[in-house]
Amino acid sequence: MVVDDSVVIRGLISRWIAAEPDMEVAASLRTGLDAVNQLERFNPDVAVLDIEMPDLDGISALPQLLAKKRDLVIIMASTLTRRNAEISLKALSLGASDYIPKPESTREPTAAETFRHDLIQKIRHLGAKARRGAGHPTASPPLAPSHERPRTPAPGVAPAPAAAAQIARRPFGLLPPKVLLIGSSTGGPQALMALVAEIGPVIDRFPVLITQHMPPTFTTILAEHLARTSKRPAHEAVDGETVKPGRIYLAPGGRHMRIVRHGIDAAIALDDGPPINFCKPAVDPMFTSAIDVWQGSVMSVILTGMGSDGMRGGKDVVAAGGSVIAQDEATSVVWGMPGAAANAGICAAVLPLNQIAPKLVRVFSGDRT
Repeated sequence: MVVDDSVVIRGLISRWIAAEPDMEVAASLRTGLDAVNQLERFNPDVAVLDIEMPDLDGISALPQLLAKKRDLVIIMASTLTRRNAEISLKALSLGASDYIPKPESTREPTAAETFRHDLIQKIRHLGAKARRGAGHPTASPPLAPSHERPRTPAPGVAPAPAAAAQIARRPFGLLPPKVLLIGSSTGGPQALMALVAEIGPVIDRFPVLITQHMPPTFTTILAEHLARTSKRPAHEAVDGETVKPGRIYLAPGGRHMRIVRHGIDAAIALDDGPPINFCKPAVDPMFTSAIDVWQGSVMSVILTGMGSDGMRGGKDVVAAGGSVIAQDEATSVVWGMPGAAANAGICAAVLPLNQIAPKLVRVFSGDRT
């Protein structure tokens, strides 16, 4: 279900969806009020919901839609403004599954193609999980699925992974960790908030560096939220600044964040190179670059997200003597990134989100089991 007051955007998104063999447009609607009133009639799996609309805006329609259908996947769509970034992050806390920034102009081919690629991937992966009956990890149990005709299996969507018990684990690194690196994507903001609220003892003694797949402006807002939630200093990383314990450094949207040696200190190096794993910022360069500074004393965490970003960098971390922890499938919005790491056999632990923080506190206090 596409909900946007712009007839151009509605038409564009609807054509993209209709062109996919595993998707169909259930409805194309102008306002949030139309969406709420016609939800039962169309019974969509996924709603792409604009923020700014007449009659009833997206943030107001969101809770009403979820009240009617608890397992509805809602992707918030908005232009890149500070206000909309704030609203999008608020929407995640109210039950939206994800967000996507709309390009300022769909006439610019690269921007439009990036928007199309990201939107279709989000619809496909989030919708596939909902249709498998997984629902939202933190939501109430989903309603019984509606009786619909079978659809073509989604291209690019892997079958459900092997049970966690079958995933090979490796021992934690022998060296005590000196830095915590966290990578995340879809579902990441909510997971990050939950995590940083519980790892105060780690932040106080060690630097924490985070790469979340996010555009500019959104990362500015996320850093402010991380600071409030953790009650510790958190900010977008600045090129050349020294990395210090007691602080959270967030990769700014549109720049890769690497760590380099600067004398006896570690320093931030921001990179404006091409996307890696279709992402900018990407997790892999942060993970790999940390090895040159801390060698095997690196602890990496891979949280919920689409794709496999972080897996290759995680392999490098493990090869250098460091450790990787991945979020488990049940608590991940999308088990792409953590699943890729887990199935690659590089993880020392694959844990539910609420068990990662206690484990990190123990590991950074000397536990190696």
